[in-house]
Amino acid sequence: MADRTPAPDTPELRERWGKFAWSKANKVKADYHIAKYPEGRQKSAVMPLLDLAQRQVGEETDTQGWLPMPVIEYVADYLDMPAIRVLEVATFYFMYNMKPVGKFHVQVCGTTPCMLRGSDDIISACKSRGMKKGEVSEDGLWTLTEVECMGNCATAPMVQINDDNYEDLTVERLDAVLDMLAKGEQPKSGTQEPGRHTSEPSGGPTTLTEMVDANHDYRGEW
Repeated sequence: MADRTPAPDTPELRERWGKFAWSKANKVKADYHIAKYPEGRQKSAVMPLLDLAQRQVGEETDTQGWLPMPVIEYVADYLDMPAIRVLEVATFYFMYNMKPVGKFHVQVCGTTPCMLRGSDDIISACKSRGMKKGEVSEDGLWTLTEVECMGNCATAPMVQINDDNYEDLTVERLDAVLDMLAKGEQPKSGTQEPGRHTSEPSGGPTTLTEMVDANHDYRGEW
């Protein structure tokens, strides 16, 4: 599982991120999220603001983004919260990266349904491309993390890469996705099974087949 401890709070980290502040566009977004809540309840906006801060760090570093301690403190000050409370949120949820990641954060589901459908092979394929769990690859492109269930059991195995899910994977299909990302192209997200659209049964429906082409009233048959 991913290491949830923050990156060491070094002088170099402070030098790089100690003057972090919202960009003009992100300040508008931050204030928009805060305005959703009643006066005095601005702390409720902590999660979207952490996400916004992570994305701004990502834009500045050409990565998927992460949350240095000075950035967490900035969000805390912006919401008038103790920094430890914001840190507690950031370290609890896996959507927040506590250490630097690559341009593409490859999160492989290793829970039972995905494991039974070949997630071990998917992880091995990632490692064969130089990825190591919790580290940034030498070319700066990839960070590999094994995570728990992300709710795509019907289309296992799957990975989440940044904001997109890629499902029904084989090693060959994963390689095709990663090759496109490395070239700056955007692969089709969702299922990679030809002819499949979402999570409908692979190979076609096996129940309620009369409903495929028209509405069918089954009540008289029960």
